[in-house]
Amino acid sequence: MASGQVDAAAVSAALADFNDPESGQGIVKAEQLKDVRVDKDTVSLTLALSSHSAILRDETVAALTKQLRDRLPGISNVKVAVTPFERPVPRLGQVGLTAKSVIAVGSGKGGVGKSTIAASIALGLARAGSRVGLMDADVYGPSIPHLLGVNRRPEIADNRIQPIETAGVKVISMGFLVPPGEAVVWRGPMLHGAITQFLRDTNWGELDYLIIDMPPGTGDIALTLSQLLPLTGAVIVCTPQDVALLDAIKAVAMFRKVNIPILGMVENMSGFICPDNGKRYDIFGSGGAKTRAAELEIPFLGDVPINISIRVAGDEGRTAANFDNAEAAPFLSSICQNLVRNLPQLKGQSVPLPTLTL
Repeated sequence: MASGQVDAAAVSAALADFNDPESGQGIVKAEQLKDVRVDKDTVSLTLALSSHSAILRDETVAALTKQLRDRLPGISNVKVAVTPFERPVPRLGQVGLTAKSVIAVGSGKGGVGKSTIAASIALGLARAGSRVGLMDADVYGPSIPHLLGVNRRPEIADNRIQPIETAGVKVISMGFLVPPGEAVVWRGPMLHGAITQFLRDTNWGELDYLIIDMPPGTGDIALTLSQLLPLTGAVIVCTPQDVALLDAIKAVAMFRKVNIPILGMVENMSGFICPDNGKRYDIFGSGGAKTRAAELEIPFLGDVPINISIRVAGDEGRTAANFDNAEAAPFLSSICQNLVRNLPQLKGQSVPLPTLTL
């Protein structure tokens, strides 16, 4: 097509099958394509994207630009302005939480860096511009407050818990309520009540994502969550060695048993790059989680190598600083991007169990 033949209608036709990264539906049909102008070999347009898709903004614009150039050979310049586009945020389950995606981060065993990955996903999404909450459901060993460097008690206003906000993330944790060093000795019904209160009585506001840091293992909190609200799905964190992968497979089975879709697997502590000589050492092995994910037919979201700066930042309550670290940031950002990229195809797959009476 010659450049003189290109008009706004031709641009819309060329993008008719270009899908929104949140809904998976066409941007033209959803009226997210606006202000299309053609001037010789230049197309200018406005693309409306939701904050839920914030972390995919740059790649979405790049993909749209490429599609236009490929389908309209006379066009050499594409200028894309991005404007907000918000769909209604649904109220979920008995707790009335208003969130678009609720994602549990779990593991088959402790000590694999699950809380660091959960905090990093929340921080990465918030840093990109999404509205994010982080709920620490690991009531026996809450480590989110330490990882984020927050140790104050939340306030109560209008009979609702006001989450602590740090680095753009709204956070609630049992660690805010229990003195350091004091053990939580609760049976199942008390755990269920605490999780329900965190979901129902916390002033989360409208969220794009609620990330839930689960307790390690295959306890009953996953069952409680599945009965309270429809989860979008779960992310499984494991390390590469076989003994850890065996437990990760059990975690996958647990989530599937309570009808929670598996959004993907993350391999943490995947190799170590020695800062002295630049050589890689696979201390716990490498690639095991990717292999298991393929066998289980679930997405592999990425790996994170053993990195001294990640450990230091977590110990010092500066986990957010990992996204300013050139060695750590690409791995963590890639996990966030892969997670969000996979969500449209999983919409509507979550099937909650019969609800409980609260």
